Amino acid sequence: MKPKTNLLIIEPSDIIRAGIEALLRDDQFALLAPLRDYPSDLPQRLARLQPDIILLNPTLIPSPARMQLAALTQARPSMAVVALVYQYIEPQLLEAFRTVLDIREQGSHVPQRLRECCQSHNETADENYELSDRETEVLLLVAQGCSSKEIADRLHISIHTVNTHRKNITHKTGIKSVAGLAVYAMLHNLIN
Repeated sequence: MKPKTNLLIIEPSDIIRAGIEALLRDDQFALLAPLRDYPSDLPQRLARLQPDIILLNPTLIPSPARMQLAALTQARPSMAVVALVYQYIEPQLLEAFRTVLDIREQGSHVPQRLRECCQSHNETADENYELSDRETEVLLLVAQGCSSKEIADRLHISIHTVNTHRKNITHKTGIKSVAGLAVYAMLHNLIN
């Protein structure tokens, strides 16, 4: 049996925490005791708790936010830090997260998204640059000339998620242009 993924939720809203916990309760996640705020001793707590994923409301991060996130990821490089978003967040801050989870996403997609995030994070850490199934879907739509909004609508995910997948695709393939990604898809027999 595959070991469960330790998940730590840092979110002040009881309703949102309870909703996420309900979505993940019967899945392959071990839910650690959630935190209501961003404690000043979080790096020390992480050493004790050993989470694989932190689901964090970005509005809780004290300034300077990027330095705080860098400290988190340095404390545990194997850990994926995911932004839990339900309001406008500066795009520069969101870039510091592994991925973005918008609470307006369909509940049935949340466990899969977190599994993909953890899998993608581990693959990147292991220098395995194979695209996940969802990244391949996004790549094909990008190669067909679809915008991020069109991709989000077709796959029923948020634009933040599409942009994260696009960032991961660029990281894994080293290709930044749409034309280059289309050629990549053809060379790897992903499209005819």
